[in-house]
Amino acid sequence: MEPLVGRQVFPVDNWWNLDISKAPVDPNSASYIAFMNGASPSNPGAVKTLHPDFGPPPYGIPYVTVGSSQPLVVPSFYYAGESDTGLAGGAAGYPIPEEAKTQPNYIEGGVAGSGGGSDGHMLIIDRDRWILFELYDVKWNNSSKKWEAGSGAIFDMNSNARRPDGWTSADAGGLAILPGLVRYDEASGDSPIRHAFRCTSRATNGYVWPASHAAGGTGAALPLGARLRLKASVDISGYPAYIQRIFQAMKTYGLILADNGSDFYITGAMDSHWDNMVLNPAFKALKGTDFEVIQLGWK
Repeated sequence: MEPLVGRQVFPVDNWWNLDISKAPVDPNSASYIAFMNGASPSNPGAVKTLHPDFGPPPYGIPYVTVGSSQPLVVPSFYYAGESDTGLAGGAAGYPIPEEAKTQPNYIEGGVAGSGGGSDGHMLIIDRDRWILFELYDVKWNNSSKKWEAGSGAIFDMNSNARRPDGWTSADAGGLAILPGLVRYDEASGDSPIRHAFRCTSRATNGYVWPASHAAGGTGAALPLGARLRLKASVDISGYPAYIQRIFQAMKTYGLILADNGSDFYITGAMDSHWDNMVLNPAFKALKGTDFEVIQLGWK
């Protein structure tokens, strides 16, 4: 993945970039965390651990950068009513590179031209106009010679514009995916990581700001858009420096629940530099009980 060389992904006051280290804890935090831990009457002390849902290819979500001259193609959406067809006031389409049809690792799942059984996300950054194009369940249909996708969303990364209420994006909660990725270029740098990360839970219940879309109604579960925070008391000093940067961001900016999936799975960018022999045991050392839920909808 091409490093973003320190460029600001969405404004500093965007929800992904908010310092939540002093935000109030939600009064139902303990019960929400217990649900994610899989607690039940027969096993009230159940505890799950974190998992890095990323690594070297084919693990994680890839992103690509293109110039403003990249030709646009118009995918066929099966959630067309909640998908962006193009830039507001501009030409329709998404700047999907031609290579994505035949080369792996342009689409989540690592398979050329499709998601290969994964959610099939494709993230494209127009580096000249600083526009983010995101697609869900994208695939190349060689019979019709067209790109197809479940949904698509286009974000101006200089803006805090939010999806309309009730709309999904390329993610269930209606949020952008790119700003919530754990990226190797940030973790391996000298500066702190200054944004929240995307996470999933096995079930959700409605949505709260900053999310705009619901994908479940399980009563004990958290809503999409909820924010979790690694407790300040958790000692992270014994980890390698780049792991410390990741875990410190979880304390300062937290995790945003963005989709249904596995509990406490943290989403990151596909990158050949990741070492799962380091990532997996480090994340596994953090337990669900090391986290708290901040006040739902806090701004």
